[in-house]
Amino acid sequence: MRSKDRISYFYDGDVGSVYFGPNHPMKPHRLCMTHHLVLAYELHNKMEIYRPHKAYPVELAQFHSADYVDFLHRITPDTQHLFSNELARYNLGEDCPVFDNLFEFCQIYAGGTIDAARRLNNQLCDIAINWSGGLHHAKKCEASGFCYINDLVLGILELLKHHARVLYIDIDVHHGDGVEEAFYFTDRVMTVSFHKYGDMFFPGTGDVKEMGEREGKFYAINVPLKDGIDDTSFTRLFKTIIAKVVETYQPGVIVLQCGADSLAGDRLGCFNLSIDGHAECVRFAKKFNLPLLVTGGGGYTKENVARCWTVETGVLLDTELPNEIPENEYIKYFAPDYSLKIPNGHIYSKGLQRNQNWKTQTANPILERSRCKSWKISVASNMHLVYRCKRVPPDFYIPDSDEDEQNPDERVDQHTRDKQIQRNDEYYEGDNDNDQNMDDV
Repeated sequence: MRSKDRISYFYDGDVGSVYFGPNHPMKPHRLCMTHHLVLAYELHNKMEIYRPHKAYPVELAQFHSADYVDFLHRITPDTQHLFSNELARYNLGEDCPVFDNLFEFCQIYAGGTIDAARRLNNQLCDIAINWSGGLHHAKKCEASGFCYINDLVLGILELLKHHARVLYIDIDVHHGDGVEEAFYFTDRVMTVSFHKYGDMFFPGTGDVKEMGEREGKFYAINVPLKDGIDDTSFTRLFKTIIAKVVETYQPGVIVLQCGADSLAGDRLGCFNLSIDGHAECVRFAKKFNLPLLVTGGGGYTKENVARCWTVETGVLLDTELPNEIPENEYIKYFAPDYSLKIPNGHIYSKGLQRNQNWKTQTANPILERSRCKSWKISVASNMHLVYRCKRVPPDFYIPDSDEDEQNPDERVDQHTRDKQIQRNDEYYEGDNDNDQNMDDV
């Protein structure tokens, strides 16, 4: 067991300044709230804080098609009307709108996950955290489910330079379809997703029967769940399956996507997990003492997202946090209780009885696969993968840049100053989750 984990934490304030548009459930502002809560609890004193580099187009194109990356780079709200065919081709529109600074947003959150993977690869930390990452729906050639660039796939590709096998775990309420699809035909990445399935729930994939193909057969594990699953059932499933997967697959590193839309009361979710239940999954993954890359993901009741990821930062730091939230810039969002734990709310109950039959319906078929010879054969054969490579593929060249040496008049232009101004429409309190009433615009 490691005596003390070295934690690297990645954050750039600009990632929280973008705006998806009125009534859109995705609020990057939740990342600012999370970071300020982390600061308020003084957790930053226990880890190394880094501003990630903005991923270069050539880095993004290690997974995504070059034409798709180029289009994201060029498109703006003012020009999108000229590219109706391309918008349809790349699935940009209502769910994935074009907004100001879209590409920079993608560069920052993807850069954070890539940097996190590189620090793990170079053994500069034991755990790396990027709460702005975890956008698991994006596909090679198109956006999907509020996700434009799949930072998780890019991070895993980096980890595969140094590790023969990577275990990807996803506890978002939505199926991690983009990551599963990217590695569906390989045994070097095991994907395990715990998610809501059925009732036309997005993205519509993630049946237990989807298990990979060709060399990847049996290396995609899906745990489909019904509405209303609670802490007891969820964590029991999680621990039973993940313990067996780690024992049999023997990964060299774990990537954990911590989508907070699986919490009770989420604007788009339908599970009944408490923050403690959600965080217990993080605590369990940490206990394997493997290199661990932790990202955010979904989460649409943003004060609860901030609560959850702050608690889980504490879990990764082995730090118990007081329930009373300290004074911080966003304290009013946590009224009236100003407590770290989710206040009691509506409990979903649909399909709860089915979830209680977890062992028979879900766990047993998955655990049965662990006896499959291919898992064990893969472990033996992949042990030689890293050694067969004469040289580990290098990290992409990133030009040295020192902001202090740049001309401040050129660097801080009006556009940059505008981005530093908080938007009024992020402070509306009501059913629209901090959107302004459009009648007042």
